[in-house]
Amino acid sequence: MLIIFLRERLAWIAFYVFIIVIINVLFSLDAGLEGISILYMNVSMVISFMIFLIWRYVVEVRQLKDFLGNVESQLDDVHSKSLALSPFQTAYLTKIEDVFYDKNTELNQAKVQLQEYSDELLAWVHEVKAPLTSINLMLDHIDDLTLRRKLENEWLRLHLLVDQQLHQTRLASIEKDNFMTEIELRTVVYKEIRAMQAWCIEKGIGFDVAELTEAVMTDGKWLAFIIRQILSNAIKYSPANSEVLIFTEIDATGATLLHIKDAGIGIRKEDLPRIFHKSYTGTAGRESAQSTGMGLYLAHNVAQKIGVRITVQSSVGEGSIFTLRFPLQNEYVKLTGR
Repeated sequence: MLIIFLRERLAWIAFYVFIIVIINVLFSLDAGLEGISILYMNVSMVISFMIFLIWRYVVEVRQLKDFLGNVESQLDDVHSKSLALSPFQTAYLTKIEDVFYDKNTELNQAKVQLQEYSDELLAWVHEVKAPLTSINLMLDHIDDLTLRRKLENEWLRLHLLVDQQLHQTRLASIEKDNFMTEIELRTVVYKEIRAMQAWCIEKGIGFDVAELTEAVMTDGKWLAFIIRQILSNAIKYSPANSEVLIFTEIDATGATLLHIKDAGIGIRKEDLPRIFHKSYTGTAGRESAQSTGMGLYLAHNVAQKIGVRITVQSSVGEGSIFTLRFPLQNEYVKLTGR
């Protein structure tokens, strides 16, 4: 703090040294001042200046600490006479208050616009879901099995895109929209497999599912969304007439792991660190018009919010294994206590 103070008052010190030099020159040139001790004069002036600097240092450092430590309270009462501020500090605070007011106004306007956009988007998604449900019911009345399978497949893709947009819009307020409870993994996994039945039939994709008797503490709706994104990727990038393996295990810490293994094209080594980034489609995604780069990004963000950790192992041509690690009891307590 002392160094800062001296640097701030460097002009004072330089001006004082200049005055001392001038006075010493005058004493040396003016014969009428021969009887006055130059040393006495210099010592007196230096001591006086040092006392002045020390006094200003104590006063200004105290003001600076008050200023920095109570900016918010002072901003609320910048014109109050009870504040021990210098005229310059008062001017600074007034300007800061103006800037804060303008920025807060802009921020509030942006928040209102974002909330309005989010509400409109949610309303649109819910409006779209109604005709999608009706179309799904109509598909059962189509006699041509081949045509019906194709339409069901296209309906499923559209449904997944709308569902993805719905959860993306809700992601910002996930803390207000989750309910942690004990969920049986079998129930969630089988429900998501059945939902993708049309797509699996079209590609000849089968599932080899273990017993999945484990129950985990999580949010069922958001867990279903995560599994849906991973399964859709597994089906999308797996070759025809292949299998997706789903099984669980308990790791060394006692946590439940859910593995989803496909026999797809795999993920390049250079793509692995970035597959959870927003809009990143990777090498394989660039070759597919269906890839948006949002599915794994949303799944990863949702997983972080509910305490699930997603990891992936993959190599080109050998498929991928996505693993969901569910939190232990003590980790779950920390999560709900945040």
